[in-house]
Amino acid sequence: MSGHVVVVGSANVDLVVDVPRHPGPGETILGGELVRSPGGKGANQAVAAARAGGADTTFLGALGRDDAAELLLASLERAGVHTDLVARPHAGTGTALISVTADGENAIIVAPGANSLLTVDDRAAARLAQADVVLAQLEVPLETVLAAARARRRGAVFALNAAPSRDLPADVWAEVDLLIVNEHEAADLARTTGGEQSAAEAPTELAMALLARVPAVVITLGAAGALVAERGADPVTVPAPRVTPVDTTGAGDTFCGVLAAALAHGEPLAVAARRAAAAGALAVTRPGAQAAVPTADETGALAAQTYAPVVEP
Repeated sequence: MSGHVVVVGSANVDLVVDVPRHPGPGETILGGELVRSPGGKGANQAVAAARAGGADTTFLGALGRDDAAELLLASLERAGVHTDLVARPHAGTGTALISVTADGENAIIVAPGANSLLTVDDRAAARLAQADVVLAQLEVPLETVLAAARARRRGAVFALNAAPSRDLPADVWAEVDLLIVNEHEAADLARTTGGEQSAAEAPTELAMALLARVPAVVITLGAAGALVAERGADPVTVPAPRVTPVDTTGAGDTFCGVLAAALAHGEPLAVAARRAAAAGALAVTRPGAQAAVPTADETGALAAQTYAPVVEP
């Protein structure tokens, strides 16, 4: 495989403030310095696929005509991401309001802005048809996600990071080759399959329920790593390297982008998840989203240090 990834998704400017704790309803607390940085699930994943995953990566997204858009374009291009398919509608660039506590946990509110206007035109469809992996999330219109999935070539992988959590219609389920979710998202989607699963259920049980709808599932487990489940194979747990977290913002996106890149390079899913887990672990040791994405060399070194080589049968 040539290692070509197209990421279809959101781009936001992140407004981040450190807080002693997240406020309760009706409560005001004082935070630290406000930091403005590039983010958005789609843009984060594209940066990760290119910088940490080493894939030839195109970002299909929408930005406004403001200085926030220039900040995002510069970050994408520094990472080596192709931005020629980024639309520039007359709307504000998406904005995320993020509070981060001392232990690295975050709370996020997103104003979508231009992300809500993203579509798949003929130029985008042609690029999607060249990809080895198409990776999407749910911060852009669902009809855009579906159009992107349908534009991929036969044999290409459509990976859906089903975040933020929402119900998926049958026509979207039918296109998904790989579902990437955290435990809460897995529980939400498992309930739509007709089961009674909750986030308290074991990840393996959630994965088995989701395999009724898709061929493969990866459930991210935070510091515990990830669970990889494929039809016809035993589930595999991928432990995460031990690190001291600084900021968890964007760590899941780093995992997704590197996973897509490794799959585009032809790696088996369980092996790809190891590289993705190493990249995600490195990302939590640094502040920010795109700024925290490690290099491919850093990712490879930690993966080699953490995991024993996999011998293919």
